[in-house]
Amino acid sequence: PLKNRHTMLMHSAFARQGLRAAGRSLQRNQRRNMGDGPFTDAMHVKKNKYVEEWNGRREITEKAFTVNPNNLFSLVLCCVVIPYGVYDMTRRELVSKGDPRYKRSGLA
Repeated sequence: PLKNRHTMLMHSAFARQGLRAAGRSLQRNQRRNMGDGPFTDAMHVKKNKYVEEWNGRREITEKAFTVNPNNLFSLVLCCVVIPYGVYDMTRRELVSKGDPRYKRSGLA
């Protein structure tokens, strides 16, 4: 009988502790309306159809982009010529100044 009573007390203590925790979590829930607030429908932002169209096209740029003779030159210039030019100028400066990082690399 003493063991039974002890286990019953333990179970009821755990149950009370669980109920207290559940009660606290119910008290802490958010009471906000996710930005709606006390505003009426007349006060909401009105969508601009041109902005929405631009945003939609922006999301599918990789699907809508095509390489053709009109944009090939600027594509090669921006993706190949300018980056290589920056690399080449930087490398020449490192070689001419005798930068120790370049000397240690084994390329000098």
